[in-house]
Amino acid sequence: MIKKVVSHLEEGFLSLLLVSMTLLVFVEVVARFGFNSGIHWAQEATLLMAAWFVLFGASYGVKVGAHIGVDVFVKMLPANTHRFFTLLAIVLCLIYCGLFVYGSWIYLSKMKMIGIEMEDIPIPKWIPMSILVIGFVLLIVRFLQLGWKVVIGQADGFHFADEAEESMEIAKDLQDTALGDPENKDSNKDKGDKS
Repeated sequence: MIKKVVSHLEEGFLSLLLVSMTLLVFVEVVARFGFNSGIHWAQEATLLMAAWFVLFGASYGVKVGAHIGVDVFVKMLPANTHRFFTLLAIVLCLIYCGLFVYGSWIYLSKMKMIGIEMEDIPIPKWIPMSILVIGFVLLIVRFLQLGWKVVIGQADGFHFADEAEESMEIAKDLQDTALGDPENKDSNKDKGDKS
């Protein structure tokens, strides 16, 4: 129940960011080219929303397996070796994210101490830039969850999006259509009869 609520909140937040960013850019383009005016803060707000979308979405991508990776070699390894290399990769990812959290924390604390504001939006710069820490902490949480699943045997790897496999399926469908697959001929004939 809680997992579903969290997933819906994550998806809703990412959708809100994407829709807001798209609408803001659309309104800005219409205002600029249609009415020879513009929204002076639109570019900065769009860049901030894009940063939030990417850094927040990265952890969601780990959760749902939407990242692209090359794991052909690792898949050929025996199960125990595959598990070892997956855990090693997770540890390296955790170190990478930890370094970014540390550096982001220092950066944000200096921004807060100095009191710099955004260029076009009158808010302190450290507030919208806090996604640096939030995004990488969420990535750490996702990598820890994945690592635990690998340790207890619920997962065997990162489960990357397999674009090569999807491309091969599309190529096979196109080839079947070009060669006149009997199944496709029948379905095309039915479509032609209905026209």
